[in-house]
Amino acid sequence: MKLSKTIKYMLLFTLLNNSMLMVYGQTTHSIVLSKYTFSHGKNEVGSIAVSPASPIKKVTLKGQHAKAFNISNTNQLYIQPAFNKAGIQSYEIEIEVETNAGKIKDSFRLVNNQFIRNRVVAHRGAWKNTETTENSLTALKYAIDLGCEGSEFDVRMSADSVLFVNHDADVQGVVIEKTPSEDLAGITLSNGESLPTLEAYIKTGLNQNKTKLILEIKPTVSGKEHMLTITREVVKLVRKLKAQAWVDYISFSYDACQELTRLDPYARVAYLNGDKSPQEISAGKLWGLDYHYSVFQKNKRWIQEAKKLNLTVNAWTVNDREVMEWLLEQDVEFITTNEPEALLQLTTNR
Repeated sequence: MKLSKTIKYMLLFTLLNNSMLMVYGQTTHSIVLSKYTFSHGKNEVGSIAVSPASPIKKVTLKGQHAKAFNISNTNQLYIQPAFNKAGIQSYEIEIEVETNAGKIKDSFRLVNNQFIRNRVVAHRGAWKNTETTENSLTALKYAIDLGCEGSEFDVRMSADSVLFVNHDADVQGVVIEKTPSEDLAGITLSNGESLPTLEAYIKTGLNQNKTKLILEIKPTVSGKEHMLTITREVVKLVRKLKAQAWVDYISFSYDACQELTRLDPYARVAYLNGDKSPQEISAGKLWGLDYHYSVFQKNKRWIQEAKKLNLTVNAWTVNDREVMEWLLEQDVEFITTNEPEALLQLTTNR
């Protein structure tokens, strides 16, 4: 049987790709950092590790900005004081790690930590009072311009495994999960933009280092394995774009949350469904609880219990001023709202 040139090239590419992965050990292991930010006046960045956990024999820094950093005997990454300047947004470095499983190499973007701390997370961007389309690039830009701590958005995957940003399972009657990306790219939102891909959305967010990107992985009707596939594709893209410093993850799927922490034990992952106690969230090694505010009103002790367990607390979707004030009194870390302007005013006046 004769093979076409296209198939031959595909087979050759696959063999070469697999060979490269085996050389660097990336079929089963990846490099993770405990932090992807540096702060003015603090030279320690974070620790270098391998996931799944594996003893590290040697770490080598490479790339354009390698000289800006050094590594301790315990694989702690430090920035040189001369390079820790307020005006620098980020540095690019390559890290090569030698383990018993082989060599692993990856590149990272380390970001000057100027991210805002005001508790305000714009739900699907700042769209309601700006009269733009939710989950659009413009809504994200408005949230950034407002000075929100975070901008939340929803991710789904097309029939051919391209990630798009949209809240509902369908857009204008087109089911995202069953539609190829070429067709989805042709959809025009009410504000005139195209339906954004996750890649375009993240790239827009990378133009600044003030507002975090709160990435929600939406559940799928196609079962657990498909849910895990979507989760892996999300993490793969975040790593490709070197966006770890910007992205926090949330999901109603506990399976997705667990997969995220398996892929990156340092990832900031919060669970949305509201059916697990702080103790269960801590045991699952997640970063925090992100529940509807009524869950916290019903289980008032959970906020303080979460704090004792070093978990973050976010409440959604809070549009009522009295509820905002109550949550601020409880000293929660984040409040997700369709009214970021009102919440910003409240936090400024406190």
